[in-house]
Amino acid sequence: MQRNISMEKNNPLPLVPTLEDVRSVSPALERYTTARLQGDLWKRPQLSPRDRSMVTLSVLIARDQTVELPYHLNLALDNGVKPGEISEIITHLAFYSGWANATAAVGITKTVFDQRGVKADQIPPAIENLLPLDEAAETKRASAVQQNFGAVAPGVTQYTTDVLFRDLWLRPGLAPRDRSLVTVSALVATGQVAQITFHLNRAMDNGLTKAEASEVMTQLAFYAGWPNVFSALPVVKDVFEKRAE
Repeated sequence: MQRNISMEKNNPLPLVPTLEDVRSVSPALERYTTARLQGDLWKRPQLSPRDRSMVTLSVLIARDQTVELPYHLNLALDNGVKPGEISEIITHLAFYSGWANATAAVGITKTVFDQRGVKADQIPPAIENLLPLDEAAETKRASAVQQNFGAVAPGVTQYTTDVLFRDLWLRPGLAPRDRSLVTVSALVATGQVAQITFHLNRAMDNGLTKAEASEVMTQLAFYAGWPNVFSALPVVKDVFEKRAE
């Protein structure tokens, strides 16, 4: 919310209020934006600016909040998130927040990529050599899902195994730790508390530290809202405590 990059003639990006616009409507919101978000939150050392950008993009895409997406796409690129990683975040979130939200993000992202001169060779191809699969862990996960839900929704269980965990999660364009970071952020942002235990444990198995996971919740409080975070915190607390045993 620092600059309005959509005011140029024929610019297809959505209207992004400037800080002056915000101040004219809500001086308190402008003060919190300047002092707390930009002056404090984004400078906290517990999470890198790159990770903060990935968390924030995940929230905006998962909730179809496209107004601030151009600003945060540019900030993410400035913070070291690669164009190919943004491409993979959008693909990943199609499965975790719905196809329409991912499609909406594509339109905004294409304009930003065009403006920054991102080339086709910076974007991962549709088909890649996948990362190695942990067969034991995947067999255990698939068996549990099949036992619980195979008779209820066999199509869901099949696609969960074949498409999500034996394909999407193994795409090399986004590191497993970052896929987990994106997934947990989207789950909290959309209030999907029941899914957090599995995916937060997976995130920490994939390299997200307890301190980083804690700070992810702090970032999410501002961008997904305090109620969503406080609904998630009992689950996060339980994961932390059980992993410490």
